[in-house]
Amino acid sequence: MKHIKEMEKQQRPVRIIQFGGGVFLRGFFDWMVQRSNNAGVYNGNVMIVRSKTRGTDPLAAQNFNYTMVLRDGSHEEKCLVDCIAGSVAAEEAYEDFLALADNPNVEVIVSNTTEAGLVYEYSHRPTDQCPKSYPAKLTALLYRRYQKSGNGLLILPLELIENNGTVLRDTVLRHAGDWGLEQGFTDWVTEQCSFRNTLVDRIVSGTVPAGSVELPYMDEMINTGEYFHLFVVDGKEDARLPFAAAGINIKWVESVAPYRTIKVRILNGAHTSMIPYALLLGVETVRECLENDTVRAHLEACLEEIITSMSVDEDEARQYAAQVLERFANPFIHHRCAAIALHSADKFVVRVLPSILEYRQKVGKNPEHLLFSLAMLVLYLQKYGDGDTLSPVALQGRTVADILSDTTLWGRSLAEFAGEVTAYADTFGR
Repeated sequence: MKHIKEMEKQQRPVRIIQFGGGVFLRGFFDWMVQRSNNAGVYNGNVMIVRSKTRGTDPLAAQNFNYTMVLRDGSHEEKCLVDCIAGSVAAEEAYEDFLALADNPNVEVIVSNTTEAGLVYEYSHRPTDQCPKSYPAKLTALLYRRYQKSGNGLLILPLELIENNGTVLRDTVLRHAGDWGLEQGFTDWVTEQCSFRNTLVDRIVSGTVPAGSVELPYMDEMINTGEYFHLFVVDGKEDARLPFAAAGINIKWVESVAPYRTIKVRILNGAHTSMIPYALLLGVETVRECLENDTVRAHLEACLEEIITSMSVDEDEARQYAAQVLERFANPFIHHRCAAIALHSADKFVVRVLPSILEYRQKVGKNPEHLLFSLAMLVLYLQKYGDGDTLSPVALQGRTVADILSDTTLWGRSLAEFAGEVTAYADTFGR
């Protein structure tokens, strides 16, 4: 049987620089690019910028080809994705990374560096050494583009933070100020580059073993997800991204805010409030969470508190919550809880804490099930860490109250919840 690396690869100009090459971007944005190419409404490839050096890119062994498999109760799609031209490890090959800006065909920059990636971190003006943070890397890349008199770019951060495009633009301008870059560059960034706020919605469950899906070729990087997808972008439709013409569910809207509130608080909030408890109980996938009576009851109780906390149309919120439960139970989606648990503290602050605070404001008391989720998160972090920067060793021996008071962990003190959270943690521990 032929291997996917031997499949004929379409030669197209690189029009997109993509920060991040994880399963979500490959199963969401890159799939959209491929669908648009296949429909004949687009002719472009993607160059991936890897945020960290991790040896050889596993996609390289497949000539940067992979299969995207999408399934639910009424749809099934197997799509060969060949729109990724290659990848660059910015911190390993800084000049190669900067040279991406010299390509006149590049029109779009897209990113998904998690909520923790879209932050300001002071750095000196880079010369021959790559800055650490994504916004600083982007500033360096845009400055190279400006120096080469390149066209402005459409910039689409997909990170799940509020006003992600505005935050990214402001952070780029802050780095420009730190580095003493000329006014002409800041004017170019402000006037010629279009930073858009976005919202993304699709469950991408990740790679599955070769042979687990019937294909006419071998593929060790099969990516899987649900067919449902939604891409919301603020502002007028931009011809540099003609996804709508390929039948993709993309919405160009006046404001992303109402879409974001419902999606982030209900779908992402449900994930984040459920996963630590499920993992502590030994439940491994989201579908198994829905099949476990204890975890499902906890999830449904959290959703009730989340919906109560929100100032949106209640019927619309309940309809979306019901849809989310159906999507979580999709028999074809094997979404690993451990994958969702990465960066749990950062995710909790963005996805769940607003529901806790607004519930208390509206109801006059704390939401017990969401605070139970916080207790389970603390126990999970003490046992496993966050899968990246936070080691469980750093939390061992510390009380729940001490952990909740750690402003570096939560961005603010959560000491006001220490009594209830400690009681829930102690009850679970017994």
